[in-house]
Amino acid sequence: MTATPSQPYTPTARQMLHTPHFVDPPRPPTPTDPHAGPDSPAPGPVLPAGPSDPGASHTPAPVPRAALPATPGGTTSGRPHPTAPGTGHTSGHGSGTGGSAVRRFLSLALLPLPLLALAAVTLPAAFSGGGNRRWFGGRGEGQRAEAQAAKDAAAAAFYELDSAQRDLRISIETITAVDDSPPARGAVSGFTDLSARIDEVSHQYIAAVDAHDLDRDDLEASTASRARAELTQARDALNKVKDDLDRFTQGLGPLLDKAETQLARLAPAVERARQSLLAASNALDATRAAGLRADDLAARLAALAPELTRLNQGAGRHGVPETLQRAEHVARDAEAVRAEAERLPERAAETDRRLVSLRTRAQALTTRAEQVEPILSELRRRFTIACWQDLQQVPEQAAATVRQAETKLAEAQAARDAQRWPDATSLLSTVRALLNSTDEAVSAAGNRLQRLNAVAKDPQDEIDRTRFAIRDAQRLAMADRHTPDPRHARPLDESVRRLELAIATLEGRHPDYWHFLTELEAVRQTVATVVSRIREERGTTA
Repeated sequence: MTATPSQPYTPTARQMLHTPHFVDPPRPPTPTDPHAGPDSPAPGPVLPAGPSDPGASHTPAPVPRAALPATPGGTTSGRPHPTAPGTGHTSGHGSGTGGSAVRRFLSLALLPLPLLALAAVTLPAAFSGGGNRRWFGGRGEGQRAEAQAAKDAAAAAFYELDSAQRDLRISIETITAVDDSPPARGAVSGFTDLSARIDEVSHQYIAAVDAHDLDRDDLEASTASRARAELTQARDALNKVKDDLDRFTQGLGPLLDKAETQLARLAPAVERARQSLLAASNALDATRAAGLRADDLAARLAALAPELTRLNQGAGRHGVPETLQRAEHVARDAEAVRAEAERLPERAAETDRRLVSLRTRAQALTTRAEQVEPILSELRRRFTIACWQDLQQVPEQAAATVRQAETKLAEAQAARDAQRWPDATSLLSTVRALLNSTDEAVSAAGNRLQRLNAVAKDPQDEIDRTRFAIRDAQRLAMADRHTPDPRHARPLDESVRRLELAIATLEGRHPDYWHFLTELEAVRQTVATVVSRIREERGTTA
């Protein structure tokens, strides 16, 4: 029927029961509403007139709001209702606790009995929101919670495996950057196999997650159970691969330690090489500022420039081992250049001192060589020819050697002026050797005359010295023995015989004193050899 202001439309009980959630009816227009008239009736359902109350008013009654919470004042929290015509007060829930309770009772009591039974059946469905999901517990929700827990555990295992794989990849890259040995290549192969397994179990996990939407309202218990089983299986597979990955990582310990050690050495080694090159360059600049060219040092330093370029290109291009070797090579050579550059002023001063010293020595030897001739004259006059014949050429040889030394000195001076330091050093060494040989020859003539004069005056000192050496060796050979070892006795007996023969040569008018001196010296040398052999065999140095 059509509702009129005098007789509002009254909905049926079925329409009332199918109102979602028993929400409030549409709010009537307030007095401030521009669309509300003074005689507009309040829309909404009203209580029907019963037979016992034929004159009951058609005043609209509020819809029960038992599901709404009560306010602290005892009223039901809801929107205010418009004022009923002719009452003079608000007909909503704010009229008191008693009135509100009566209205809720009448709203249900005046319904026909069949509709009350229908309301008892359909009210739970109305509160459920119209879906099949059980919001108040049950087996389905328990399966959903277990499936969600399995999903969370699988996600945690997946993230742990992903983090471990990233860390292992960094370790493998560290090893391959340093080491190309068979163990390192085996580690790379093992990581490749593990990565394939990780991809496989990761796809299994992702497929299990994508296959089940655990947030669906209509999730069935069987579906949740199947999701839990698949997610648990994926988690177990992830954990198994994670355990294998951890064991593989532990096996890489030695290789990784070696690689990290070399990488830790890389940056300091490269920095040392650069600092050494800088120090060498600064030392070379200081040397040049002192007036020294140091061309050879500059050439050696320039040869290191390409190596510095390769160092700057980094280990990523040339490899860590090669870069380490190059850095050590550059640092070593640059340090050598720096040391020589810093020592160059001192070397120049030393070269000047050696030139002056050797020049003075050559002049002194020239003077000494002139004195050889008078010594030879005295030897010829007092001793036999055998005593001085080997010294006959000393004056001429000394003069020639001194002249050669002076020539080399002039060349050394020229090399020093040209700052050819290696040449100057080599020439000065040659000069020194020449002057040493000349000094020995000149000294030999004077020593010969001195020794011959001493033995001619009293040869007994040389004889006693030799006999003492023989007797000391004989006592050593007989120590802790009844008979001497033939290997020791024979050379000692021969030394005694040679001593007696040398003494016999002193008899006569013109004895050969030089032969006497040389023979006794040879005898003492033979005895010293026997003594050394005996001590070595007995393991003592006494």
